[in-house]
Amino acid sequence: MTVRVPEYERLSLGNGVALVLMPRRDVPLVTFNAVLRGGGSCDPASRPGVASLVAGLLEKGAGERDAYAFADVVEGVGGSFGAGAGAETINVRGQFLARDQQLMLELLADALLRPLLQEEELQELAARQVELIKAAKGSDPAELIGTYGRAFLFGQHPYGWPVFGSEASLTAIDREDVRRYYDGQFGAERLILVLAGDIDADLLARMAAESFSRWPRTCTPLPVLARPRPLRERRVLLVDFPESAQTYFWIGNVGVDKRYPRRAALDLVNTLFGGRFTSLLNTELRIRSGLSYGARSSFARGSVPGEFSLRSFAQTGNTGRALELALRTLDRLRSDGVTREMLDSARAYTLGQYPLGLETAADWAAMLAEIELYGLGRGYIDDYPAQLAAVGVAEAQAVIEEAFPRADSVAIVTIGDAARIEGALEGYGLVSHMALTDPEFSGGWASGDENRP
Repeated sequence: MTVRVPEYERLSLGNGVALVLMPRRDVPLVTFNAVLRGGGSCDPASRPGVASLVAGLLEKGAGERDAYAFADVVEGVGGSFGAGAGAETINVRGQFLARDQQLMLELLADALLRPLLQEEELQELAARQVELIKAAKGSDPAELIGTYGRAFLFGQHPYGWPVFGSEASLTAIDREDVRRYYDGQFGAERLILVLAGDIDADLLARMAAESFSRWPRTCTPLPVLARPRPLRERRVLLVDFPESAQTYFWIGNVGVDKRYPRRAALDLVNTLFGGRFTSLLNTELRIRSGLSYGARSSFARGSVPGEFSLRSFAQTGNTGRALELALRTLDRLRSDGVTREMLDSARAYTLGQYPLGLETAADWAAMLAEIELYGLGRGYIDDYPAQLAAVGVAEAQAVIEEAFPRADSVAIVTIGDAARIEGALEGYGLVSHMALTDPEFSGGWASGDENRP
């Protein structure tokens, strides 16, 4: 199936706001995706989680409406409105009936330009986030293992900070931190606003100009992220979860960025290695050995290289066997590579899955925001099927060598019963320790001083 970017219009306001308009008349809905550059990377190093709390507060009262009135007007017209933070962005998304598009833009402008940022709402949000972290630690630590993994791998680089905060940082953040973040990091030149669906493009363009054209630029330059340095040896972090019946593990290293030129080949190779049920990794850890119920690998790609990671879990007594099998499978990928037949299978799978993520106006709003954010161009979508078709064994091998780490050069993070699994981990490298009950996620930096600011 061919997927091409539908026609859209891009406008730039004089103060730097990027406005993207994509009419789609298939259903009477309008959607917006507002992306503000910055995100968690603009948090104070001692206060990760500020951006996340600011994002949450955007829907907790703005303009003339307090939190209740804001939520009531959204729900009253059957709309949706939500915000969240990532490592490099704050995203505000929503969807309304076409008849309510003027109200939609009014609410968005209030949230971005006139948020109330109330103390009471801040305290409730922070307390709720702390409780969610504690609940995950108590019932499903797998939800947090990626956070521990990034903290261990990236250290004090912003990619290592927990975007949603830690128990310690969330308790310390006050309204002054929130106000300082908003005043310093919210401004016109940071905003990408995508409006898609059954829109009146002329009307919304005029309304957006009226709403945002007088918004000043930020007073603080956007930080330029350093390129993280890959780990050149193997290190281990053991997070003690006493009496746990299972060990959760994460294996990773620095990967590639969003503009990596071999994206199609990367997707095919990762599909084969750990991106689908019949992948090499899942076949070894689940289907053949029965050591786990599942194993997957993925790449996080930002403006600079994020992490390659694989994750799985095993019964406590099988921790050593599962880790060894995962590392051996990673080594086998590098030594054996992939065949043409394997690539053809991954190609068919990827081409079948790809269109499913670009069906609705909301899907396109998110994709257009990503294209604008990273300067990717239409070819990122339009040329992708042809790029998939062109991937051969030689390019796949190049990707394996460039993007996938060696098994002897990875960070290994485990959450499990230290008394029972520490012996199985000692052969994998220097072991750092922390307790699951610790209020921070950083128990040591696998990369030493290399990834400190």
